[in-house]
Amino acid sequence: MTARVQAPILTVTLNPALDLSTATDEVRPELKLRCDKPEVDPGGGGINVSRAIKHMGGRSTAMVALGGATGTRIAELLKADGLSVVRLTAPGETRQSLAVTDRSTGGQYRFVLPGPEWHKAHVADMTQAIAEAARAGGWVVVSGSNPPGVPAGFEQMLTVRLKNSGAKLLVDTSGEALRVLAGSSTPVDVLRMDSHEAEELAARPLPGREDSAAFAAGLVKDGAARSVIVARGADGSVIASADGAWHAASAPVKVVSAVGAGDSFVAGFVLAMAREWPVQEALALGAAAASAAVMTPATDLCRAEDVERFYAERVITRL
Repeated sequence: MTARVQAPILTVTLNPALDLSTATDEVRPELKLRCDKPEVDPGGGGINVSRAIKHMGGRSTAMVALGGATGTRIAELLKADGLSVVRLTAPGETRQSLAVTDRSTGGQYRFVLPGPEWHKAHVADMTQAIAEAARAGGWVVVSGSNPPGVPAGFEQMLTVRLKNSGAKLLVDTSGEALRVLAGSSTPVDVLRMDSHEAEELAARPLPGREDSAAFAAGLVKDGAARSVIVARGADGSVIASADGAWHAASAPVKVVSAVGAGDSFVAGFVLAMAREWPVQEALALGAAAASAAVMTPATDLCRAEDVERFYAERVITRL
């Protein structure tokens, strides 16, 4: 992607992880499993969004809560990647995660640890730090799981703190935090979820893109967000706002690894919004980035040339 005028983007990762990826002949209990030399990557939703934005020629600042020796190692990896980083001090050692591929079946086993416990003072300090970093406006992206101790209503608190800065907030989360957001009347600017999460919230199947769009439009009407995105996997993504609903198709590609596809989508979408593209074009760039990401192994994310090719072939439909 060629360089162009772009508003600031701040990505926030409160619960990063040092991601270790390896493979073994077969995963079986009660045996010592001899594994390949692991690939080591800095992990976490916001980190991945910033990495993917850089791949696409955009700029962002990654605000990351780091602690202990593991946190120092992640900081070194981010620096080596050439990312602009604002380091927050986490209240304990940064976690690790392990992904092991069973070569006999091709299945991948992912072990994710919880991360350090946050307390009220840490949450208050972190919220203040985000608000200060976002004073220039632009976009703030909160992506990934919250650490233990961070309240499920944290994103609403952040929305209030960002009000005077003019910064817009995109949230891509899950679990209790997503349920609280969906029932809130303090709207974030953009709320993203996948189809499984949307169906859990809706308590019903959403088999078609029109069903996803209607559910998303209901959340907008109820005041949960100004725009809601539902990712439908191979069927692309849907966005609904007060101005209507759109669908952007995924590219027909062979899936190597779905890891990082959602973060690549967010990177493409927010990068386009920061460049003031129409929302349907931002949706299409996000879909192109997600399609590019599933073609790459493990945590490689998207490649710029693939994103550009898929975006050039985009199929956008007004619903």
